[in-house]
Amino acid sequence: MLPDDMWSIGELAEHAGVTVKTVRFYSDRGLLPETGRSGGGHRRYGPEALDRLRLIRSLRTLDLPVPEVGRVLEKEDALEDVVAGQLRELGSQMAALRWRQAALHLLQDCTPRERADRLRLIGAVGTPPSTAALARFWRGWLPPRLPARLVAVIVDQAVPQPPAAPTPAQVLAFARLHTFTSGPCPHTGRPVARRPAPDYRPDVLYDGLIEAYALAAPDVRGERPPREGEALDCFVSAHARARGAQDSPAFRRELGAQLAAELRIDDYWRLTAVVTGSPDPTPGATDAWLCEALDHDQEARGPAEADARPPTTRSHLRVSAVRRNIRTELPTFPC
Repeated sequence: MLPDDMWSIGELAEHAGVTVKTVRFYSDRGLLPETGRSGGGHRRYGPEALDRLRLIRSLRTLDLPVPEVGRVLEKEDALEDVVAGQLRELGSQMAALRWRQAALHLLQDCTPRERADRLRLIGAVGTPPSTAALARFWRGWLPPRLPARLVAVIVDQAVPQPPAAPTPAQVLAFARLHTFTSGPCPHTGRPVARRPAPDYRPDVLYDGLIEAYALAAPDVRGERPPREGEALDCFVSAHARARGAQDSPAFRRELGAQLAAELRIDDYWRLTAVVTGSPDPTPGATDAWLCEALDHDQEARGPAEADARPPTTRSHLRVSAVRRNIRTELPTFPC
């Protein structure tokens, strides 16, 4: 025999301010167990069911899925994990909405002729955008002998993360980066790279370049002109040690000639700077500064030691160290 204070499903619904259908829904899913059944087989609930039903409703108000509500009801300390998971999911949803909003503004604030091109670029990028294509692009071109730890560092520095609240300009820049790294090579007449020497050490080179970039970053950030100093010495030393050579005037002339003959991907780094919106220089900008510093170093040595190539050739045909040394490892040049 049931106690006198048992409620029918209708009475529980009335006390909780919900419908009978709602009570039945949570009961059928095991979130609101009944205390017993009447002689006619009708559900009966005790007063404690009211507090449990109110808790269920509060959790559902936060849009927690029914299975997650069940976890919280079964184990009180599960609430923290459930809330943390929901916050992560909500953050992803909000990031996607902000990206869509910026993309729509980008389409709204342009001419009809620009709109078709921008729509094509944006349509190729997911929402929220993924950096997988950019990371795959860099991993595909890095030297095969490069240790995994260095690959991770280089990819982390070279691949910009989409901002959580992007501007229309950042959406456009990221979409262009995605197209650049996903599409076919825009250059023709791809020259054949020289085979690296047997004792070439890409790991030594990249470790040294990372250090050189860190030393040069304050000057690049402060927009100071390229100059001699510790950063340039570290930069040259990295190239020399990777080849088993010594830093010398002759080596610097040879290195300067090699670097000046390489193609640039300035657009990649310019777009990366737009996407990040950071005052910190990109690896490409830092590398360009160091190459210019090497130029000035050669010029300061005088006509007897300076490279005689025209300044315009020297300043317009450089690429970041990351891309440059990729080419010495692969049979053909990348874009």
